[in-house]
Amino acid sequence: MSDKTNGKNVPDVHHALLCARMAASVYTAKKNINTQEKTMEEKVELMKGNEAIAHAAIRCGCDGYFGYPITPQSEVLETLTLLKPWETSGMVVLQAESEVAAINMLYGGGGSGKRVMTSSSSPGVALMQEGISYMAGAEIPALIVNVQRGGPGLGTIQPSQSDYRQATAGGGNGDYNVIVLAPNSVQEMADFVDLAFQLAFKYRNPAMILSDGVIGQMMEKVVLPPLKPRRTEEEIARECPWAVNGHGLKKRKPNILTSLELDPHVMEEKNLRLQKKYQDICDNEVRYETYLCDDAEYLMIAFGSVARIAMEAIDKLRQNGIKIGLFRPITLWPFPGKEIARISQQTKGILVPEMNAGQMIIDVRLAVEGRTPIRHFGRLGGIVPTPDELADSFNKNFIHNA
Repeated sequence: MSDKTNGKNVPDVHHALLCARMAASVYTAKKNINTQEKTMEEKVELMKGNEAIAHAAIRCGCDGYFGYPITPQSEVLETLTLLKPWETSGMVVLQAESEVAAINMLYGGGGSGKRVMTSSSSPGVALMQEGISYMAGAEIPALIVNVQRGGPGLGTIQPSQSDYRQATAGGGNGDYNVIVLAPNSVQEMADFVDLAFQLAFKYRNPAMILSDGVIGQMMEKVVLPPLKPRRTEEEIARECPWAVNGHGLKKRKPNILTSLELDPHVMEEKNLRLQKKYQDICDNEVRYETYLCDDAEYLMIAFGSVARIAMEAIDKLRQNGIKIGLFRPITLWPFPGKEIARISQQTKGILVPEMNAGQMIIDVRLAVEGRTPIRHFGRLGGIVPTPDELADSFNKNFIHNA
């Protein structure tokens, strides 16, 4: 899927990055990353989020990338092509004929025990949903990166968060879940590549990095992970005894990876086993971050780039004497519902800002169970909210109407 514009009425992409820049200095200070203390093995670079994905993929021992260009994530494939990892680590980089072809290449590569990945943006990931469902059903690990843009349909090339429900509730058929990580910095774009692969292979499940056009296109300092060699065929055979790789056939029966089962009783047992695995993930892999929540009487709950903007809005509100904090889900699935339920007991109200019409707020409401008022603020179609807009929305909903 490619993108073309006629040059008329196309919003300046720099506007989409403006709000993130406004919060960038505040965010960096909060993180307090002293890059001078990093070892020489850890390489510090200034790069886009999309470029960080590409560099991290090579450095974490990825075996293959299969993708197709689409704005705003095309730099992932472009950077991999410039770096030519096939000449160094032996990593395969292939531009597929379509997103459908790419996801089926992941099925084959992941099924052989290889660390394989793809990246796309919203319409392209929509085309991959059948393949992702097949991979979940066959328990094939792989990494999918979605740098979201506005929709529905072809929509716009500007940033959005409108694929939340697709990613967390399963965009394909059947009862399945994908592990979903939501970065809010270029650093996390790099860090989450290896983490996503680790989780995917630990649980034999597809994993997704759900980013957006702000994080994909903005530039920040990033500490790239240390170089890690690709696994040998012997290591894969030992670590992935389920893999369809031809190794060990003298010692085992052939492995078969499929999501198809015609016997309903057997299929029910498989579904029950999958549900147990998903529960194990929920019990062990929830990740989140809090900011100024210890004394907070109000909360903003936001993910990705909007969480950065919310952080500055919270600082503004704090200056006016309002005790408010930020809760940022890092894993969108598994969702930190228990943690939100616990922290909501001390709050008078929750604002959920998103770049969509109201998607994560559904999970927040399920977690809070009516204990405190919840309001939504959303910008649609590729518009990025400002810190002032978030602060004004909070005041309108919880202070002026109190």
